[in-house]
Amino acid sequence: MRKFIGIFLFVLGSMGAAYGHEEKDNNIRVYILDCGTIAVSDMDAFSSSGDYAKIQKTLSSSCYLIRHEKGDLIWDTGLPAALLGEKPAVNGVFTVSLKKTMPQQLKEIDVDPLKIKYISVSHSHFDHVGQVSSFAKSTWLVNDKEEKAMFSTEEKSKTYAAFKDLKRKVFKGDYDVFGDGSVMILDMPGHTEGHTVLKVKLKKTGVILLSGDLYHQIKSRELKRVPKFNYDEKMTRKSIKNFEKIAKSTNAKVIIQHDRRDLKNLPKLPNYLD
Repeated sequence: MRKFIGIFLFVLGSMGAAYGHEEKDNNIRVYILDCGTIAVSDMDAFSSSGDYAKIQKTLSSSCYLIRHEKGDLIWDTGLPAALLGEKPAVNGVFTVSLKKTMPQQLKEIDVDPLKIKYISVSHSHFDHVGQVSSFAKSTWLVNDKEEKAMFSTEEKSKTYAAFKDLKRKVFKGDYDVFGDGSVMILDMPGHTEGHTVLKVKLKKTGVILLSGDLYHQIKSRELKRVPKFNYDEKMTRKSIKNFEKIAKSTNAKVIIQHDRRDLKNLPKLPNYLD
Protein backbone atom coordinates (compact mmCIF):
# COMPACT_ATOMS: atom_id res chain seq x y z
CA MET A 1 0.00 0.00 0.00
CA ARG A 2 2.82 2.38 0.92
CA LYS A 3 4.52 1.58 -2.38
CA PHE A 4 1.27 2.31 -4.27
CA ILE A 5 0.87 5.68 -2.50
CA GLY A 6 4.47 6.55 -3.34
CA ILE A 7 3.90 5.79 -7.02
CA PHE A 8 0.63 7.75 -7.00
CA LEU A 9 2.30 10.81 -5.47
CA PHE A 10 5.17 10.58 -7.96
CA VAL A 11 2.76 10.46 -10.91
CA LEU A 12 0.69 13.30 -9.48
CA GLY A 13 3.81 15.37 -8.95
CA SER A 14 4.97 14.68 -12.51
CA MET A 15 1.59 15.75 -13.85
CA GLY A 16 1.78 18.97 -11.85
CA ALA A 17 5.26 19.66 -13.17
CA ALA A 18 4.12 18.97 -16.72
CA TYR A 19 1.09 21.22 -16.41
CA GLY A 20 3.22 23.89 -14.77
CA HIS A 21 5.66 23.74 -17.69
CA GLU A 22 2.77 23.95 -20.17
CA GLU A 23 1.42 27.00 -18.35
CA LYS A 24 4.82 28.66 -18.48
CA ASP A 25 5.38 27.88 -22.15
CA ASN A 26 2.01 29.40 -23.07
CA ASN A 27 2.39 32.58 -21.05
CA ILE A 28 3.21 34.59 -24.20
CA ARG A 29 2.26 38.24 -24.50
CA VAL A 30 1.96 40.34 -27.65
CA TYR A 31 2.22 44.13 -27.31
CA ILE A 32 1.15 46.35 -30.21
CA LEU A 33 3.29 49.40 -30.96
CA ASP A 34 2.31 52.42 -33.05
CA CYS A 35 5.10 52.81 -35.60
CA GLY A 36 3.66 55.65 -37.67
CA THR A 37 1.00 56.79 -40.09
CA ILE A 38 1.05 56.55 -43.89
CA ALA A 39 -1.44 58.68 -45.80
CA VAL A 40 -1.76 57.51 -49.41
CA SER A 41 -3.11 60.09 -51.89
CA ASP A 42 -3.73 57.52 -54.63
CA MET A 43 -4.07 53.78 -53.90
CA ASP A 44 -3.77 52.81 -57.57
CA ALA A 45 -0.46 50.98 -57.06
CA PHE A 46 -2.04 48.74 -54.42
CA SER A 47 -4.18 46.76 -56.88
CA SER A 48 -3.04 45.15 -60.12
CA SER A 49 -6.73 44.98 -61.08
CA GLY A 50 -6.83 48.75 -61.53
CA ASP A 51 -9.80 49.32 -59.24
CA TYR A 52 -8.07 51.47 -56.56
CA ALA A 53 -7.22 54.44 -58.80
CA LYS A 54 -7.79 57.89 -57.25
CA ILE A 55 -8.82 56.34 -53.92
CA GLN A 56 -7.25 57.94 -50.85
CA LYS A 57 -6.46 55.89 -47.76
CA THR A 58 -4.72 56.36 -44.42
CA LEU A 59 -2.73 53.32 -43.36
CA SER A 60 -1.03 52.57 -40.07
CA SER A 61 2.45 51.23 -39.55
CA SER A 62 2.33 48.77 -36.64
CA CYS A 63 5.09 46.84 -34.87
CA TYR A 64 4.94 44.12 -32.25
CA LEU A 65 6.76 42.93 -29.15
CA ILE A 66 6.36 39.22 -28.46
CA ARG A 67 7.38 38.28 -24.90
CA HIS A 68 8.28 34.62 -24.38
CA GLU A 69 9.94 32.90 -21.43
CA LYS A 70 13.02 32.32 -23.61
CA GLY A 71 13.33 35.96 -24.69
CA ASP A 72 11.71 38.83 -26.55
CA LEU A 73 11.08 39.23 -30.27
CA ILE A 74 10.44 42.50 -32.08
CA TRP A 75 8.41 42.05 -35.29
CA ASP A 76 8.87 44.93 -37.74
CA THR A 77 10.41 48.29 -36.86
CA GLY A 78 8.15 50.80 -38.61
CA LEU A 79 8.93 54.26 -39.93
CA PRO A 80 12.24 56.04 -39.19
CA ALA A 81 12.68 57.65 -35.78
CA ALA A 82 13.99 60.77 -37.55
CA LEU A 83 10.36 61.63 -38.39
CA LEU A 84 9.60 62.30 -34.71
CA GLY A 85 8.79 65.94 -34.10
CA GLU A 86 8.95 66.78 -37.80
CA LYS A 87 6.20 67.84 -40.15
CA PRO A 88 4.71 64.93 -42.15
CA ALA A 89 7.14 63.99 -44.93
CA VAL A 90 5.91 63.64 -48.50
CA ASN A 91 7.38 61.01 -50.84
CA GLY A 92 5.34 60.59 -54.01
CA VAL A 93 1.85 59.40 -53.03
CA PHE A 94 2.96 58.78 -49.42
CA THR A 95 2.79 61.25 -46.55
CA VAL A 96 4.39 59.74 -43.46
CA SER A 97 4.51 60.79 -39.82
CA LEU A 98 5.49 59.44 -36.41
CA LYS A 99 4.18 60.33 -32.94
CA LYS A 100 6.35 58.07 -30.75
CA THR A 101 9.45 56.00 -31.31
CA MET A 102 9.61 52.32 -30.42
CA PRO A 103 12.05 52.90 -27.52
CA GLN A 104 9.68 55.52 -26.06
CA GLN A 105 6.81 53.04 -26.15
CA LEU A 106 8.90 50.17 -24.80
CA LYS A 107 9.93 52.37 -21.88
CA GLU A 108 6.24 52.58 -20.90
CA ILE A 109 6.34 48.84 -20.15
CA ASP A 110 9.89 48.84 -18.72
CA VAL A 111 11.50 47.05 -21.65
CA ASP A 112 15.06 47.96 -22.65
CA PRO A 113 15.50 47.84 -26.47
CA LEU A 114 19.11 46.76 -26.01
CA LYS A 115 17.97 43.67 -24.13
CA ILE A 116 15.65 42.44 -26.86
CA LYS A 117 16.89 38.99 -27.90
CA TYR A 118 15.58 38.87 -31.47
CA ILE A 119 14.28 41.15 -34.17
CA SER A 120 12.72 40.15 -37.47
CA VAL A 121 11.06 42.20 -40.19
CA SER A 122 8.34 40.84 -42.43
CA HIS A 123 10.21 42.36 -45.37
CA SER A 124 12.64 45.13 -46.20
CA HIS A 125 10.41 48.01 -47.34
CA PHE A 126 11.04 51.41 -45.75
CA ASP A 127 8.02 51.38 -43.44
CA HIS A 128 9.09 48.10 -41.81
CA VAL A 129 12.80 48.71 -41.21
CA GLY A 130 12.91 52.34 -40.04
CA GLN A 131 13.94 51.86 -36.41
CA VAL A 132 16.14 48.79 -36.60
CA SER A 133 19.12 50.73 -35.22
CA SER A 134 17.32 50.88 -31.86
CA PHE A 135 17.96 47.14 -31.47
CA ALA A 136 21.70 47.00 -32.05
CA LYS A 137 22.25 44.16 -29.56
CA SER A 138 19.54 41.89 -30.98
CA THR A 139 19.97 38.89 -33.26
CA TRP A 140 18.33 39.48 -36.62
CA LEU A 141 16.23 36.54 -37.85
CA VAL A 142 16.03 36.76 -41.63
CA ASN A 143 14.82 34.64 -44.54
CA ASP A 144 17.75 33.80 -46.81
CA LYS A 145 15.99 35.16 -49.92
CA GLU A 146 15.30 38.52 -48.27
CA GLU A 147 18.84 38.87 -46.94
CA LYS A 148 20.28 38.12 -50.37
CA ALA A 149 18.00 40.71 -52.02
CA MET A 150 18.81 43.38 -49.43
CA PHE A 151 22.54 43.17 -50.08
CA SER A 152 22.48 42.28 -53.78
CA THR A 153 23.99 45.62 -54.88
CA GLU A 154 26.24 48.24 -53.35
CA GLU A 155 23.40 50.76 -53.40
CA LYS A 156 21.07 48.41 -51.51
CA SER A 157 23.82 47.59 -49.03
CA LYS A 158 24.03 51.30 -48.20
CA THR A 159 20.24 51.48 -47.81
CA TYR A 160 20.33 48.65 -45.26
CA ALA A 161 23.52 49.71 -43.50
CA ALA A 162 21.77 49.54 -40.10
CA PHE A 163 21.50 45.76 -40.55
CA LYS A 164 25.13 45.24 -41.53
CA ASP A 165 26.66 44.77 -38.07
CA LEU A 166 23.76 42.91 -36.49
CA LYS A 167 24.24 39.36 -35.35
CA ARG A 168 22.03 37.31 -37.61
CA LYS A 169 20.39 33.94 -38.03
CA VAL A 170 19.65 33.25 -41.69
CA PHE A 171 17.03 30.57 -42.33
CA LYS A 172 15.24 28.89 -45.21
CA GLY A 173 11.51 28.25 -45.32
CA ASP A 174 9.63 28.58 -42.03
CA TYR A 175 11.46 29.27 -38.77
CA ASP A 176 10.57 28.26 -35.20
CA VAL A 177 11.81 31.22 -33.15
CA PHE A 178 11.85 29.63 -29.69
CA GLY A 179 11.93 25.96 -30.67
CA ASP A 180 8.52 25.09 -29.22
CA GLY A 181 6.19 25.92 -32.13
CA SER A 182 4.62 28.88 -30.33
CA VAL A 183 6.15 31.63 -32.50
CA MET A 184 6.70 30.79 -36.16
CA ILE A 185 8.05 32.97 -38.97
CA LEU A 186 6.30 31.70 -42.08
CA ASP A 187 7.75 31.91 -45.58
CA MET A 188 5.21 33.85 -47.69
CA PRO A 189 7.14 35.30 -50.67
CA GLY A 190 5.75 37.49 -53.42
CA HIS A 191 5.47 40.99 -51.98
CA THR A 192 9.26 40.82 -51.82
CA GLU A 193 11.60 37.92 -52.55
CA GLY A 194 11.63 36.72 -48.95
CA HIS A 195 8.47 38.22 -47.46
CA THR A 196 7.29 36.53 -44.24
CA VAL A 197 4.36 36.58 -41.83
CA LEU A 198 4.28 35.75 -38.12
CA LYS A 199 2.19 33.07 -36.44
CA VAL A 200 1.83 33.19 -32.64
CA LYS A 201 -0.05 30.75 -30.40
CA LEU A 202 -1.58 32.51 -27.40
CA LYS A 203 -3.27 30.85 -24.44
CA LYS A 204 -6.44 32.99 -24.35
CA THR A 205 -6.64 34.51 -27.83
CA GLY A 206 -5.57 31.40 -29.73
CA VAL A 207 -3.54 31.66 -32.91
CA ILE A 208 -2.85 35.10 -34.36
CA LEU A 209 -1.37 35.80 -37.78
CA LEU A 210 0.49 39.07 -38.38
CA SER A 211 0.15 39.68 -42.11
CA GLY A 212 3.24 41.72 -42.92
CA ASP A 213 2.32 43.17 -46.31
CA LEU A 214 0.60 40.12 -47.72
CA TYR A 215 -2.43 42.41 -47.41
CA HIS A 216 -2.47 46.17 -46.81
CA GLN A 217 -6.14 46.48 -45.92
CA ILE A 218 -9.17 44.36 -45.07
CA LYS A 219 -10.65 45.16 -48.47
CA SER A 220 -7.59 43.73 -50.23
CA ARG A 221 -7.95 40.48 -48.34
CA GLU A 222 -11.65 40.23 -49.17
CA LEU A 223 -11.05 40.96 -52.88
CA LYS A 224 -7.67 39.14 -53.06
CA ARG A 225 -6.00 42.21 -54.54
CA VAL A 226 -2.26 42.27 -55.19
CA PRO A 227 -0.22 45.49 -55.42
CA LYS A 228 1.32 46.39 -58.76
CA PHE A 229 4.69 46.91 -57.08
CA ASN A 230 4.95 43.37 -55.69
CA TYR A 231 8.04 41.39 -56.63
CA ASP A 232 5.97 38.54 -58.11
CA GLU A 233 2.16 38.47 -58.36
CA LYS A 234 1.90 34.75 -59.09
CA MET A 235 4.08 33.98 -56.09
CA THR A 236 1.98 36.34 -53.96
CA ARG A 237 -1.24 34.57 -54.91
CA LYS A 238 0.29 31.25 -53.97
CA SER A 239 1.24 32.70 -50.58
CA ILE A 240 -2.28 34.08 -50.14
CA LYS A 241 -3.71 30.62 -50.70
CA ASN A 242 -1.26 29.13 -48.19
CA PHE A 243 -1.96 31.89 -45.66
CA GLU A 244 -5.74 31.45 -45.85
CA LYS A 245 -5.39 27.69 -45.50
CA ILE A 246 -3.41 28.17 -42.27
CA ALA A 247 -5.84 30.81 -41.02
CA LYS A 248 -8.80 28.49 -41.55
CA SER A 249 -7.20 25.35 -40.12
CA THR A 250 -6.08 27.14 -36.94
CA ASN A 251 -9.12 29.43 -36.63
CA ALA A 252 -6.61 32.26 -36.45
CA LYS A 253 -7.19 35.89 -35.63
CA VAL A 254 -5.73 37.68 -38.66
CA ILE A 255 -4.19 41.09 -37.98
CA ILE A 256 -3.62 43.17 -41.10
CA GLN A 257 -0.75 45.31 -39.94
CA HIS A 258 -1.57 48.39 -42.02
CA ASP A 259 -5.35 48.48 -41.57
CA ARG A 260 -6.52 50.93 -38.92
CA ARG A 261 -9.82 49.08 -38.46
CA ASP A 262 -8.00 45.91 -37.42
CA LEU A 263 -5.61 47.79 -35.16
CA LYS A 264 -8.18 49.92 -33.32
CA ASN A 265 -9.68 46.79 -31.74
CA LEU A 266 -6.33 45.61 -30.35
CA PRO A 267 -5.10 46.37 -26.80
CA LYS A 268 -3.21 49.63 -26.31
CA LEU A 269 -0.09 49.85 -24.15
CA PRO A 270 0.42 48.80 -21.41
CA ASN A 271 -2.19 46.14 -22.26
CA TYR A 272 -1.50 43.16 -24.50
CA LEU A 273 -2.86 40.06 -26.20
CA ASP A 274 -2.27 36.78 -24.37
